[in-house]
Amino acid sequence: MLILKDIFGFLMERKKFWLIPIIFALLLIGLLIVMAGSSAIAPFIYTIF
Repeated sequence: MLILKDIFGFLMERKKFWLIPIIFALLLIGLLIVMAGSSAIAPFIYTIF
């Protein structure tokens, strides 16, 4: 969680607000990939793609 805090601190300091949705989308896709590999909802995630 320290890495995320550092990244968002950097974005706020450098006024790079346009990167926030990109980072959020990447984190969401990463979470979907992790959940697709090891859970009971994997068949539902595969239908999204």
